[in-house]
Amino acid sequence: MLSAQIRLLLIAFIVSLMSGCTTSPTPLTVDEVRAIVSAPDRSPADKEIDTRRNPLKLVEFYGLAPGMRVLDLSAGRGYNAELIARGVGPNGKVYAHNTPDLLKGPGKGAFDQRLKTPAAGNIVPIVRIFDDPIPPDLGNLDLVTFNFNYHDLGWIGTDRTKLNNAVFNALKRGGVYIVADHSGRPGTGITESKTLHRVEESFVRREIEAAGFRFVSEGGFLRNPNDPRDKPVFKPAQPNDEFVLKFVKP
Repeated sequence: MLSAQIRLLLIAFIVSLMSGCTTSPTPLTVDEVRAIVSAPDRSPADKEIDTRRNPLKLVEFYGLAPGMRVLDLSAGRGYNAELIARGVGPNGKVYAHNTPDLLKGPGKGAFDQRLKTPAAGNIVPIVRIFDDPIPPDLGNLDLVTFNFNYHDLGWIGTDRTKLNNAVFNALKRGGVYIVADHSGRPGTGITESKTLHRVEESFVRREIEAAGFRFVSEGGFLRNPNDPRDKPVFKPAQPNDEFVLKFVKP
């Protein structure tokens, strides 16, 4: 039989192993996020987008940490994917999703050029339709982001239940799903997705919670109460009112 001292040592060793398995990586500090946003090798085009995206607050809201595995849905030309890639570092991975339609025209060339830059060394491109956006072997993700295109799922006829369920299944327990979009007026749901490119915040929240997610918080850093929300979001008379919602997989 094992002596009491050896048993205590074994218990302590097992506890230490369990603690190591459950320890979460430390999120980036404000200074680290600021260094990412102000990096001198970021493109002039991305810095122009910064003026309406408030990337310092956005990246802080993501809660990025080195080594995280992240999926960026509807990555477009890769603005958001690159910011995340810089945040998760060389030991992390960013899966940049686009649909075949999103990569038609000049957007594909811009995205391909970004993938050639050192900052995109840990970005993996994925091309799949919205109804089935995630490869079956891609799971245990820490974070999924979906910026300013959820509204488009309405007019293009995406099965949003399938998409949100796919995101839920691909995230690890405790993983985060963040959706940002142009705010629509109360009662409009997703009916103005093609005309105004807006969607009602409460509508988005209901759909995502129906997939099993728990709502955590709303980032108010892109809010503008002076936006009447009755015009298209392109070339607005004032900054658009935009919401950023955070959900967690229980």
